[in-house]
Amino acid sequence: MGCGDVRWHTSVPEYGVSGGVTAADRKNRVGIRRKIGELCYIKLIEEGIMKHFLKTFAAVSAFAVSAVSSHAADVTLTISSWAPPTHGMNAIYWPELIDRIEEATDGRVTAEIKYGLAAPPAQYDLILDGAADVAWIFHGYTPGRFVATKMIELPGYEGNAEAASVAYWRVHERHLQAADEHRGVKLIGLMTHGPGVLHSDTKIDGLDRISGMKLRLGGGVSGDVGTALGATGIRVPAPKVYETLASNAADGVMMPMEGKASFKLFEVAKHTYRVPGGFYRGSFALIMNGETFDGLSEADQTALEGVFGEAASRQAGRMWDAIDKVGHQALKDNADNSLTEASAADAAKWDELTGPIIAGVLAEVSALGIDAVAAQAYIQEQMDAN
Repeated sequence: MGCGDVRWHTSVPEYGVSGGVTAADRKNRVGIRRKIGELCYIKLIEEGIMKHFLKTFAAVSAFAVSAVSSHAADVTLTISSWAPPTHGMNAIYWPELIDRIEEATDGRVTAEIKYGLAAPPAQYDLILDGAADVAWIFHGYTPGRFVATKMIELPGYEGNAEAASVAYWRVHERHLQAADEHRGVKLIGLMTHGPGVLHSDTKIDGLDRISGMKLRLGGGVSGDVGTALGATGIRVPAPKVYETLASNAADGVMMPMEGKASFKLFEVAKHTYRVPGGFYRGSFALIMNGETFDGLSEADQTALEGVFGEAASRQAGRMWDAIDKVGHQALKDNADNSLTEASAADAAKWDELTGPIIAGVLAEVSALGIDAVAAQAYIQEQMDAN
């Protein structure tokens, strides 16, 4: 049973006795399961081998199970996920969201993760077709399908992933939802990862060194950034990054700092180059099959609306910030890894380069009938407030 397999997270039964399960019981269980998830994630990342997970999990879960009794849910949602089980989405985010779902619905609704149901670019259609109930998508994996979502990816925003994810949900409600780019599914959250940086096996000490490099770029604004820097973009989903770099099919990759640990970039892209605010931010959505949601009781729909939306977005951003710290620690823990901050001259040069990138995206989004300039200003305003 893998660390990211939500079955072990949901296998910690409900607190309480035969008389029923109280809200306090659920919160106690939530705390134990969340701690198990965090311990598992950190241990697997730091050590990279399953035996440490088994030892940690056995000790913690033995305590949890000894104090609880079982309780079955009425509805079990299928979550489709595509990152490694050790990634923060699977080891931290989904288990915590499931906890919140169960707590909000008094245990009537739960969920479980399943892997390999579809490739990352096919997750949207998977949910649209009802082959799974919930998934997370990266908008850049399907070029041309999502345009308004590029607003949150622009360079220049100041703030962490939590602030950006909350701002993203709010700007969607105020400006971006008019584009109706998530039609056919229920949008239950929006998020961004932390500021994008450049990881490479050759040390980069200036912007000029990037020109001519072959870089794995996820799509969206990261593709525009690569073009502006004179790099050749290679598009492969995140789970394929390690083998792409190990085979020398690419010279480097633009990802957030968490990739150092989550995708073991400390082994194949030992050097990191960072500009103020990051090169870009990646845009993700949490989506749900509409018929599945409509099939829930009215009480459970109402309860889940309080779990989804801004709350789910904030929770996601907080997770991205946490795993960025783990990635940074992985960099520091490996003596052959390095972090280079852009010089003042390169920071100024980068600021100049962002002008055409931002103008291009604003024009694309404005063509949809959205006030892109107002949306950009609102994003930074909301990030400052969070």
